[in-house]
Amino acid sequence: MAMRRHHDMGGLDAGPVDQAEHDYSPWEKRVDAIMRLVSDKQRRLMTVDELRRGIESLGPGAYEDYNYYERWIASITNVLIEKGVLGVDELGRRMEDVRARWEHAR
Repeated sequence: MAMRRHHDMGGLDAGPVDQAEHDYSPWEKRVDAIMRLVSDKQRRLMTVDELRRGIESLGPGAYEDYNYYERWIASITNVLIEKGVLGVDELGRRMEDVRARWEHAR
């Protein structure tokens, strides 16, 4: 028998599911847009299977602590780095730029 991995929650009691519609925050909409762009027929930088593999590859702590769109963006980032579309150094520089703009705006 195969051992259950940390992301495999099928059949586990998770309590009630809130099925009410909710508003998405701007950053969640951006993550959705990024996924649509990197997986569209023109670019084909990433498939939905690669997204799923990336999410399932997150360690137990990250998988449990991240919300839905945090898992998506972590997976997208890791797959794009694996494929050489995005470099770790470039990502670090961009993150610092965003952090500096955010701090300045406060």
